[in-house]
Amino acid sequence: MKQLIKGGRVINPATKFDAKADVLVENGKIAAIGPDLSADGAEVYDASGKIVSPGLIDMHVHFREPGQEAKEDFESGSKAAAAGGFTTVATMPNTKPVVDSAALVRSLKKRAEDVGRVHIEIIGAVTKGQKGAELAELGDMIAAGAVAFSDDGHFDPTAKVLLAAYDYLHPFDKVIINHEEETSLVEDGVMNEGHRSAMLGLKGRPTVAEDIAVARDVLLAEYAGARVHVAHISSARSVDLVRAAKARGVRVTAEVTPQHLTMTDDLVNLYDSSTKINPPLREEKDCKALLEGLKDGTIDAIVTDHSPHAQEEKDREYLYAPSGFPGLETSLGVLLTDVYGKGLLGLPEILEKMTCNPAKILGIDAGSLEPGKRADITVIDPDLTWVVDAKNFYTRGSHSPFVGRKLKGKAVLTMVDGNIVMRDGKVE
Repeated sequence: MKQLIKGGRVINPATKFDAKADVLVENGKIAAIGPDLSADGAEVYDASGKIVSPGLIDMHVHFREPGQEAKEDFESGSKAAAAGGFTTVATMPNTKPVVDSAALVRSLKKRAEDVGRVHIEIIGAVTKGQKGAELAELGDMIAAGAVAFSDDGHFDPTAKVLLAAYDYLHPFDKVIINHEEETSLVEDGVMNEGHRSAMLGLKGRPTVAEDIAVARDVLLAEYAGARVHVAHISSARSVDLVRAAKARGVRVTAEVTPQHLTMTDDLVNLYDSSTKINPPLREEKDCKALLEGLKDGTIDAIVTDHSPHAQEEKDREYLYAPSGFPGLETSLGVLLTDVYGKGLLGLPEILEKMTCNPAKILGIDAGSLEPGKRADITVIDPDLTWVVDAKNFYTRGSHSPFVGRKLKGKAVLTMVDGNIVMRDGKVE
């Protein structure tokens, strides 16, 4: 089977390729990239005026399997990923039960193969039950196919256990993805600690809780010579800490979400729990620092932290609602509107953070448009104007702070292994 994507602006950050070109796909692989390609019998897709990118990669999603399928499952989550232009995602292990064994990794990989519309990679837990007390089956999970490890949703309170994990994983060159908030400083906090939290009478989660955690975990990784990845970074001081660590040669990487880049705690509303996330929305100075971190390479990846919840869970008072919202179907539009559209970052730079960089961090063969590579491709219409409507979501979560927003830019074609899984917003 042949497909020919013609006349688009092909941006491949992995090779710094950026030019008008055609992309020929044969038997699920990229066969050729260049001007004026032709192929007898090929299905032709006209990409004139559009961006042709490697398939987007999100290294931080919550697909909720096993045990929390009322919130999301591999089928609904992968449909949402395809709708948003993502061809590969990595799902976090804070499920019920926690993904802390090789048997669970193997079963989830099989489940992903059976129902996933996109490639679903599995992240294993660092500690048993994510309790921070005893290491999980790290080596066995690697053998079963886990690409990284995280106790996401939990800050490991014992430095000794985390150091042991760094030492164990160092020979495997696998990364630990850390949720960075010192627990004793954020207990019962529901939003950023500052002027807005005081005005609303809500207990805050201070930025120093994140900063202390980042400093500790980076120092431990430096001591062990191991790899550490800072999940959903949100504090200006944390960006400075990562920047300084990279300058020292520490093997540290970091990620940021569109919401932390573009939204502040001024948007928190007691009657709308969609803005309740963890870590919380911060202040304008933090948003600016995060953008600078993206620009200078301190922050390596953009992720969604896609965290859907059941309607009845999220539709509660701000104080009691769970943290998180679905992001796979809105993230690209938000970035193209509020970052690229405002001239804050170029398309090649944004796509680098959403393709080859996360692939490199996870150690997977993806994120690049090159002959011989699997044909995971996203076509983006940067001029398409649309309104976010939860009724059109493929995810099971509906509470998003972006609902009702008019955005400019959207994925219009998603191809996985040469198969079109989304065309013009419809997942096939």
